[in-house]
Amino acid sequence: MSKGAGALLRTPLHPVHVELGARFVPFAGFEMPVQYREGLRAEHLHTRSQAGLFDVSHMGQVRVTGPGLHEALERALPLDFEGWPVGAQRYSLLLNERGGIEDDLMVTRLADEARIVVNASGREKDLALLRSLCPSLSFELLDRALIALQGPAAEAAFSLIEPGVTRLSFMQAGTFGDRLVSRSGYTGEDGFEISVPQESAESLARQLLANPAVKPIGLGARDTLRLEAGLHLYGQDMDTNTTAVEASLGWAIARSRRAGGKKEGGFPGAAVYLKESKNGTNRQLVGLVGDEPVPVRHGTALVDSENKEVGLVTSGTVSPSTQRAIMLAYVNSKTENLFAVVRGTPRPVSIAKLPFVPKRYKKS
Repeated sequence: MSKGAGALLRTPLHPVHVELGARFVPFAGFEMPVQYREGLRAEHLHTRSQAGLFDVSHMGQVRVTGPGLHEALERALPLDFEGWPVGAQRYSLLLNERGGIEDDLMVTRLADEARIVVNASGREKDLALLRSLCPSLSFELLDRALIALQGPAAEAAFSLIEPGVTRLSFMQAGTFGDRLVSRSGYTGEDGFEISVPQESAESLARQLLANPAVKPIGLGARDTLRLEAGLHLYGQDMDTNTTAVEASLGWAIARSRRAGGKKEGGFPGAAVYLKESKNGTNRQLVGLVGDEPVPVRHGTALVDSENKEVGLVTSGTVSPSTQRAIMLAYVNSKTENLFAVVRGTPRPVSIAKLPFVPKRYKKS
């Protein structure tokens, strides 16, 4: 990574973003493209219909090695490596002793190591916590770029460059030369995340962008795409003060680590998780839709029919795909009639099943 204006870091793809007319914003210490010339809505819809290329090199990529690798990681994360084949990937949570979410992670099992992708804002904090929980292991922050290619045309576009990726299904990873490729992403669409040496990133991005089906996509559309897919944003929809059960992420705890499982508990915050999974919580993260196409933003209060505050919106937008107002919000678990207070006016919203837009992962 290189330093830019105001000491912000720049990814290896920064020259490509400049050339393509990106508008930049500071994000987690990086100068990142928020959108390009065609704008957020066009980028969003292009990803849903063809393929979008995202620069996610700001994310932290960590190589984990050492004796007793799997047993040690199971003490730090609510995972179970038993029966987990080489090349498989899992979504997981790094919890504190209060059950709060320190970060959400993607973990890949390789032959003699594990790879973990952490959020940009939490790289140093996560590494420090993981090292303290697993002192026998080595956690190496890698200097590699990360490119996400997402959308229904992603496989066709990428397989022209790397034919072998067609054999991967959702949440599987493979090594192709100096590239580690996982069939995953954060848009709800089929696609790939491609880890490459920094010096190879620009060449690969230009190869992909030469395909008419592929366009560059900024952070703005990445956010609306993940929200349509009902996916959480760390620091907004969850943080150190929210638990896995409150955040509706109990599914991210391996079955064997849940109550009655073969490896019940044994991870930070397990006592809180087990108690809440049995007794429930006073609030829950849910999906909401509005009756009107009026954006309901992060931080908007939710009230009941008696104008009593009963919740808070954590993410919200007008869906480019459906033209409906969509939100993620924490609400009182006993509340039924809800209204979002937008510029002083209560607007009716309803609890909706997630995702807001169907996911289209390739699962076989």
